[in-house]
Amino acid sequence: MVHSNNIEELRQEIQVKLDKQKKQIERNKLGQFSTPTRLANDIRRHTLLFFNSEDGIRFLDPCIGTGSFFSALINIFPSNRIKKAVGYEIDEHYGKPAIELWNNSILNYNIGDFTKEHAPNNNKDKFNLIVCNPPYVRHHHLKDEKERLKLAASNSANIKLSGLSGLYCYFIALAHNWMASNGIAVWLIPSEFMDVNYGDAIKKYLLNEVTLLQIHRFNPNDIQFADALVTSSIIWFKKQKSQNDYNVRFTFGGSIANPDCSKIVSKNVLLGERKWTRFPLLEERLKDNSPQLNDFFSIKRGIATGDNDFFILSMDDIRKRNLPIDFFKPILPSPRNLSNTVIFSDDNEYPVLDRQLFVFDCQLSIEEIHNRFPNLYDYLLEGVHKGVPERFLCKNRKIWYQQEHRMNSLFYCTYIGRSDKIDNKPFRFVLNYSKAIVTNSYLILYPKAELEVLIKDNPKIIERLHFALNNITKQSMINEGRVYGGGMHKLEPKELSKLPAAEIKQIISDYYSLD
Repeated sequence: MVHSNNIEELRQEIQVKLDKQKKQIERNKLGQFSTPTRLANDIRRHTLLFFNSEDGIRFLDPCIGTGSFFSALINIFPSNRIKKAVGYEIDEHYGKPAIELWNNSILNYNIGDFTKEHAPNNNKDKFNLIVCNPPYVRHHHLKDEKERLKLAASNSANIKLSGLSGLYCYFIALAHNWMASNGIAVWLIPSEFMDVNYGDAIKKYLLNEVTLLQIHRFNPNDIQFADALVTSSIIWFKKQKSQNDYNVRFTFGGSIANPDCSKIVSKNVLLGERKWTRFPLLEERLKDNSPQLNDFFSIKRGIATGDNDFFILSMDDIRKRNLPIDFFKPILPSPRNLSNTVIFSDDNEYPVLDRQLFVFDCQLSIEEIHNRFPNLYDYLLEGVHKGVPERFLCKNRKIWYQQEHRMNSLFYCTYIGRSDKIDNKPFRFVLNYSKAIVTNSYLILYPKAELEVLIKDNPKIIERLHFALNNITKQSMINEGRVYGGGMHKLEPKELSKLPAAEIKQIISDYYSLD
């Protein structure tokens, strides 16, 4: 066993050196974000609250890197308690120096893909303590591995993972078979699983296949990994089927030992709540009939052009190239370039902005364009030379330059933003009097039939509706949405649709009371 007080210092030096030798883009692709020493030690100390086995420690780290968690283990537990320690690392760049570092320790370090390894058959050979910071690899990087991983996850832990699941979800599922009965697992993972659809399978696993003990979610403004823009969380669970109802501790912010807030939430409440990030900051969601935005609006994303730089042109660019304006629709600039919350209209129903933008949209065949609009044909050829038709969205269209259909609306919402802005609101509702459409950096609110008729009959209520939308509290929007590292907030269409809309209902009631 390694007893040197300098072993962790040496490990950190090696980690820094190895990270510098590898390009950031390579590390991002493999989801390699090393666990800070302080955090590894905090996790290990807190784990002692749950790990009370008098048996010797049988330790596993399925994605060990240079061994930050093993280093924390030997600094906390006496050597005679650690009976077995195994680690897997897929990347030789980190693996070979780590093998040399831990050569004289009890650690059995393996260079290989954990997802392809076979778990021990005998319970006594399995591990009673699993601690891991799995790779943060997005689903689109898994490619041909998805089907293999999905089947393995199902066989190991009875988890039916979505194709949108990140690699860390598969690690959790596959490690299930390596755990001894009543063993403890600790996972440092992105907190997004608590809110997104693909996370439903993980939450079901945590509530039904094991006993979930605690979830600690870090404040999104407190990034745990300087090079990973994710909001981190830690989950602790025991390999034991849960009781019909039991309590789970949720903590948030601060440190693991001294969180900013804490709440005990029952399993039954968690079964009925889709967004676990509500806890511990909020009370359980009340099941009432309070009006929501989806009672009054249909919500859609703006258009995805496939290549904004090519398809979106200014009026000056259109005139210089002598392109036919009939094939261009007015479009608002990106939210970061739009300071206005009210967009007025000129005589052409274009938005009154310093720089007017237009998106190209045409149903004519390339042959007809060639015959009738030679300047436009030349511009499309420029796009061909740049590879625009081969972009993902473009190559899947019947006509690569034809945009998806979206009508303009009076109301748009910016759905990605930070809460540290001057106005301290990550989202804005924009009132649009022009015929401008928007890209998918906005959400579109289309008034439903009753409200649409009301607006046509009484246009004066438009400003009241806009005021009511912007009067929805910042906290309500943040609570319903999701958050990423660095305080970046996001609202998906379904999340926006669930925002409270009592004030809008009151506006409609006021109108009918005048009749």
